[in-house]
Amino acid sequence: MPQWIQAPLTTLAFCWRLERRDGVLLGFTSHDHDLERDGTLYRAAPGMVPSAVEHEAGFPSAMLDVSGVLSDGAISAADLDAGRWDGARLTLFATDWSDAEAEPLDLAAGTLGRIERRGQAFTAALRGPADLLDRIAVPHCSPGCRASLGDQSCGVDMRSRSRLVTITSVNGLHLTVSETLATGIYAAGSMVLVDGAGAGLCFPVASNDAGSLLIFEALPFDVVPGTRALVKEGCDRRFATCANRFANAANFRGEPHVPGNDLLLRYAG
Repeated sequence: MPQWIQAPLTTLAFCWRLERRDGVLLGFTSHDHDLERDGTLYRAAPGMVPSAVEHEAGFPSAMLDVSGVLSDGAISAADLDAGRWDGARLTLFATDWSDAEAEPLDLAAGTLGRIERRGQAFTAALRGPADLLDRIAVPHCSPGCRASLGDQSCGVDMRSRSRLVTITSVNGLHLTVSETLATGIYAAGSMVLVDGAGAGLCFPVASNDAGSLLIFEALPFDVVPGTRALVKEGCDRRFATCANRFANAANFRGEPHVPGNDLLLRYAG
């Protein structure tokens, strides 16, 4: 426990350190003036409020909720709606605002869950390290592949299966592109916007034809014609697709030939 917090009169301030998955770093503090700690500027943001932080026995998945208002220009409604802050790394600590060299008191750390916004207010649950204990340690038997196309388990080289396209128009879930695409190969794949308002955001692709892409959800912002996007091929996780299209049967992470539960329901004749 830091010495400053045991003093008769404390000068305590909360600090939040937020780091998005794309590397954007922001700092906020509950103090009424900006603070600088370890080279990071923590801006005064009275709208940022943590729930009560309690140290208790057990392994709670979400240690606290973080709520706030969109009073800072760095956190915009468009970025929240687009999911830029989902999964951001958050560190919460207390500090002595009167002494920049004082030892901080770490309170919580983790990643932000799905962020919900209502008007100018937003809330997000903090997922701590104990959240990893909820993950399945032993994979379940499944006829489909459990790997993601291009990851370490799959091993398919995605460099030759990605393509830069130019979006010419958007009509709901349909995005028209200027290039000619092979029909169907981007189904279950992804699209990453390279420039424009949504640069860096990734969207899953439902299907494609020779000149357009169909995405699952409408884009949360307007896309200017001429915006570029990187599209990556998808996989339906079937053994036949893995063997015939990707020549990757040796790395198939599934059990396509294991009998299913329907075998137990069969009877003679």
